[in-house]
Amino acid sequence: MTRQVGSAGASCVDLIAFGITDASFLSDIFPDSCSINTQAAYQPGNQENARFRMREGDTPEQIIEFIKTHDIEDNPEIRQYGIAGFIGKKAVAAGFTGANCINYKQHITGTIQGIAYSIQGNILLGKHILDSMESRFRSTNGSIVCRLMAALQGAKVIGADTRCAANNSSSLFAFVKVAKPTDSYGKPSIFESYITYNGEMVEPIDELQKIIDDKIECNTTFIKDHEKSYNDVFPNPAEQRISFAKPYNFVSLRSLLGNELMHNNNSSQTLDISAVPNGIYMLITDTMLKKVIIQH
Repeated sequence: MTRQVGSAGASCVDLIAFGITDASFLSDIFPDSCSINTQAAYQPGNQENARFRMREGDTPEQIIEFIKTHDIEDNPEIRQYGIAGFIGKKAVAAGFTGANCINYKQHITGTIQGIAYSIQGNILLGKHILDSMESRFRSTNGSIVCRLMAALQGAKVIGADTRCAANNSSSLFAFVKVAKPTDSYGKPSIFESYITYNGEMVEPIDELQKIIDDKIECNTTFIKDHEKSYNDVFPNPAEQRISFAKPYNFVSLRSLLGNELMHNNNSSQTLDISAVPNGIYMLITDTMLKKVIIQH
């Protein structure tokens, strides 16, 4: 376990117009402890309270409950939070999306290979943006920064933040930062960002990816199958039905953008794909993510 903590984000806020130079202002990461994103109607006082509770040893759930109860403006329902960190040796995550955040709004938490994550957004084009981010985070092998960049790539859709549709981009700025356990607070080993202005018509996630690619070997273009999963799904390519070497309690078939086409929550060793169009898809189970080809 590397015990690295990290954060990434993108938004259609024009930081240049507001004179903000730190694209990661909504993110607070604490080496060997946790990462906190305080977003949607960002209030520095709430971020400071979250930082205080983290240093007091609260869990992600406890931190969120505290800053909801003690909202600096007594208005927690316009906020959104995502926290991932450690309780002892275990990685855990928690999220909160206020009822009065602007639609589409939601958060997703989960774990994979001992890594806990919280993915959240508001003023989004739709649920598929978050689903795509989660799918890419989970399917990418490699370091935390590679997974975070893959998640951002999942949101690289024109108007992902709907305010940016007219700018022909997903957002106006993007950032990623990762701290190793030995890093000092405020000095993460990796911190890169790219800021554009409204009307520049530049995709910041792509520009940030170029910066990261110059320093770290990541490949977010292709979906990578998890090790030892090659013979678990057959046939591949498939025509009418996909079979599994063992039954899974959860099976989800999604497009490469993360849109779910079908799912099965019952223990099963087959999936009827006769009505699914030809193409390349992601097959997600309890323990596996694999690329499958449907060819009728």
